[in-house]
Amino acid sequence: MPKVDVYNMKGEVVGEINLSDDIFGVKVNEVAMHTAVVNQLANKRQGTQSTKTISEVRGGGRKPWRQKGTGRARHGSIRSVQWKGGAVAFAPKPRNYRYSIPKKVKRLALKSALTTKVLNGNIIVLDELVLNEIKTKEFVKVLNNLNVNESALVVLPEVDEKVVKSARNVPDIKTALVNTINTYDILKHQKFIITKDAVAKVEEVYA
Repeated sequence: MPKVDVYNMKGEVVGEINLSDDIFGVKVNEVAMHTAVVNQLANKRQGTQSTKTISEVRGGGRKPWRQKGTGRARHGSIRSVQWKGGAVAFAPKPRNYRYSIPKKVKRLALKSALTTKVLNGNIIVLDELVLNEIKTKEFVKVLNNLNVNESALVVLPEVDEKVVKSARNVPDIKTALVNTINTYDILKHQKFIITKDAVAKVEEVYA
């Protein structure tokens, strides 16, 4: 059972917490994590790209020069794919990139990502994260106390407007709720900051 220190907002160690083996101590499955990340990135794609095929491009109805005797290559249209201003071969068209993966794979990927944070010492558990007002300076002070100079994902047990709004202007910092965390965000950010209450919820939701 993984055991990590619990910090307060001043960066002081105030205790320890045992993390669930079923969530934070699984065998890391890199294939599942890769599958989940590729799936999420694909589902984010708008799929609005569109270029013209030979049947859609305008002009080029007249043969540019006669077939033989000019010494130049034969062409039938100035809108063929090899011409500037011509059509595009195998032109991309609007399409839906969304697809789904099994829930078990998605959950295994999430657990593997959380386990990597524990194994690499990149998880920080806070006893609480409470700000008196919406102030970016106060949130940055907490990060400095925790020696967090890299990108970080901050996980909260419930919506806290003061924390969310204080953090949104800090570069490379993202806040999330327990039920919105995903493999991509966990792996994308160097540090994983989570409160004790959020840990309990994670172990309850993803068990």
